[in-house]
Amino acid sequence: MDFNPSVNSLTQPLVKYLIDNAVSLRIGVEQLKNGCTIIDAGIKVPGGIEAGRIVAEICMGGLGKVSISQRAYTENWPLSVNVYSSSPVLSCLGSQYAGWSLSHEKYYALGSGPARAMATKLKEGKKEPVEELYKELSYQDAGDTATLVIENDAVPPVEIVEKVAAACNIKPSKLTIIVTPTSSLAGCVQVVSRVLEVAMHKAHALHFPLENIIDGSGSAPICPPHPKFVKAMGRTNDAILFAGQVHLFVKGADEDAHNLANNLPSSTSKDYGKPFADIFKQYEYDFFKIDAMLFSPASVIVTAVESGNSFRAGKLDNALLDLSFGA
Repeated sequence: MDFNPSVNSLTQPLVKYLIDNAVSLRIGVEQLKNGCTIIDAGIKVPGGIEAGRIVAEICMGGLGKVSISQRAYTENWPLSVNVYSSSPVLSCLGSQYAGWSLSHEKYYALGSGPARAMATKLKEGKKEPVEELYKELSYQDAGDTATLVIENDAVPPVEIVEKVAAACNIKPSKLTIIVTPTSSLAGCVQVVSRVLEVAMHKAHALHFPLENIIDGSGSAPICPPHPKFVKAMGRTNDAILFAGQVHLFVKGADEDAHNLANNLPSSTSKDYGKPFADIFKQYEYDFFKIDAMLFSPASVIVTAVESGNSFRAGKLDNALLDLSFGA
């Protein structure tokens, strides 16, 4: 049976919940003159952990579950986010991945969430996905509403709003944009909730067949927020790089599962070994100079479901986590 859900439709109840409970969630909701709904999860309002948890589920296209718990797998940072999806490819790569580059004048942001799956562009007179990834996934969403999540400390200018609506082939009044600053609690939670997504993205970069990944879960400690962007961004990355744990369930040969496990952990990267903010500074704040293999969880388990064998690699690094989190 084909599984081809609408990630934008699945997230609408979550978006409605955010709007209906804005006061208790400490978020802001406003409507622009063109009708677009802007949800502020930490710019002019406090936001919080629960808002971030819901935003994370929206990012996952309604195909993932995110929960918060106290866990003892790290020495000093027990508050953790737990992520699960039975459709990890579509949920993580088809929705949650921040793959849509948006800019206007001095404003720049990466868009994530279900609206990505509706975005198209004209090429040689034909409409095709804005991101090449969707051709590989053989997926494109269609609907009359769309939701985009932006990690930024400012609301996008109207020009970007109009661009997103046009790419999704909807009126701005049918578009919701959620903005979560990295320095906010909601921002911390929604970024750390990408622990499973970064594993999926690295598996894709390692050319592991995506169709063979059938289930996945992950967890990582929620980092303390920091008022400075680079520090805040560094901590959200380090929560995953130094203490993220992922378990993937895959089809195929044991050898392939074993190789995937061995190559997934962040410690396999040549840039591993210091807080991300320091690495970012070392490369003159240029993301593209950083080894792409760094962006992955600290510890992984890959289970080959056809043989029942599991392969484990990587480890947690409490010392580097404490250094990053400012213990």
